[in-house]
Amino acid sequence: MLEHVGSDTHCRISGQTCLVTGCAGFVGSHLTQSLLDMGHRVVGVDNFFSGLAENMLAFLHHERFVFVERSIAEPRLFEELFQSHGPFQAVFHLAAIVSVPYSMSHADETHDINFLSTERLLEAAEKHGAARLIFAGSAAEYGAEGRMPISESYADDRTVQLSPYGNAKYLSSRAVSQSPIGVSLRFFNIFGPRQDPSSPYSGVISKFMSQALTDTPLTIFGDGEQTRDFVYVHDVVLAYLTAAGMIGQKLLPPGVYNIGTGKAVKISALARIVLILTDKSNTILVDLTSDEGSEAGGRPVCLFYPCREGDIVHSVADVTEMTTKSDWKAETVLSVGLARTIAWYRQILVR
Repeated sequence: MLEHVGSDTHCRISGQTCLVTGCAGFVGSHLTQSLLDMGHRVVGVDNFFSGLAENMLAFLHHERFVFVERSIAEPRLFEELFQSHGPFQAVFHLAAIVSVPYSMSHADETHDINFLSTERLLEAAEKHGAARLIFAGSAAEYGAEGRMPISESYADDRTVQLSPYGNAKYLSSRAVSQSPIGVSLRFFNIFGPRQDPSSPYSGVISKFMSQALTDTPLTIFGDGEQTRDFVYVHDVVLAYLTAAGMIGQKLLPPGVYNIGTGKAVKISALARIVLILTDKSNTILVDLTSDEGSEAGGRPVCLFYPCREGDIVHSVADVTEMTTKSDWKAETVLSVGLARTIAWYRQILVR
């Protein structure tokens, strides 16, 4: 389970009515649980395109939770939600097509769901007096950015995103950040419990852990020298709550903010850490594409494949804007977050 919002966190607001799109998703379910734990009322929306009903088991029948099984692609959905369940003080927009590979072959669908739906929700939120709308942005908005760490200003109208997913997220972030109630949080690589390793939309950490715990070779796309900024889901939830003005001493101004740790981790190094934490440290990292690897013999623990279309090479966040304009900071050490996530996966595997 995700850690609860601690008693040492300064809560500014309680008892609000909130809308969470994507409430059955990996992050959305954690956010919804935390909002309910804080005493808020939550209306959650999901159509299970990538979310899982089991993620909602802990709160599905909560007295302050209302679930609406609908698609955000429905043109009248948000207007109906505000009229039937509002007013909403805080709107958290997480629902989206979340797969870069899927977006490459479904560009129009990705644009409609990830951008046009965001526009409709923002319009409804402004019309009906929501105090804050927080959008789930993405590091994919920066395209093949070579300057590290990546600052929020590096994504503008001249930036070429590498996927329809990244482009739709950028257009949404731009629209949200121009609203007086809008905050876009550009998340880097989120990981933690409930991230489904069997889903084609899952991140590298969940896949590595599932593979390691089932004695399957870890799959690496590229040479493993790619870097990512991995942020634990508990810190992500705190970022959402901070952006909504629900915790912390400072009220975050409208705009775009990177959410990460500010630390780059190589994929090959991540693989080694996962192998150690899953008690596979005596195995050898083997690249089957090299002569040395093919002569090593034995069973490989890592298989290397060509890079996937749309994937970026290096990514690490400059989090100065978020950490100076709010009280938020990613505090979970990578190894600690990985250990907690592995413990959760072990429980899943024995069910």
